[in-house]
Amino acid sequence: MQNAITELEELTLNGASRSFLKETAKWCKFLSIMGFIFTGLMLVGSFFIGALYENLPQTQAMPFNVGGMMTGFYLVCGLIYIFPIYYLYQFSVKMKKALISKDNDVLAKAFEMLKSHYKFIGVFTIIILSIYILAAVVGIIGLVASS
Repeated sequence: MQNAITELEELTLNGASRSFLKETAKWCKFLSIMGFIFTGLMLVGSFFIGALYENLPQTQAMPFNVGGMMTGFYLVCGLIYIFPIYYLYQFSVKMKKALISKDNDVLAKAFEMLKSHYKFIGVFTIIILSIYILAAVVGIIGLVASS
């Protein structure tokens, strides 16, 4: 007789599960390729947007270089976004390979890549929400101080 832990370690994929995972891998590959393309466009476009901001007429003197700041912002955003796209692409490739070869180790690596993708997106979301909350607090303090 097997204990509960051993029973939980045995998980088989039926035909429907394999089909769903195969379709999911295809969509993930499509989305990751589109992500790579748009991230590349963002990185290339970051230099053009900086030049665009530099050529706009200045209505008032800016204490900093707006064009350079925009270039830096888009470069950082593009570089950050490469990681979750890479994880998603690796999931799709490894999942397809695991379904063809029926290799549990490759399947585990595929799910590890999916976990990394969602972990990155989750941590990044927490960071962005924290920045929004901090900006709101600073804004409220600024309103209160100016009244």
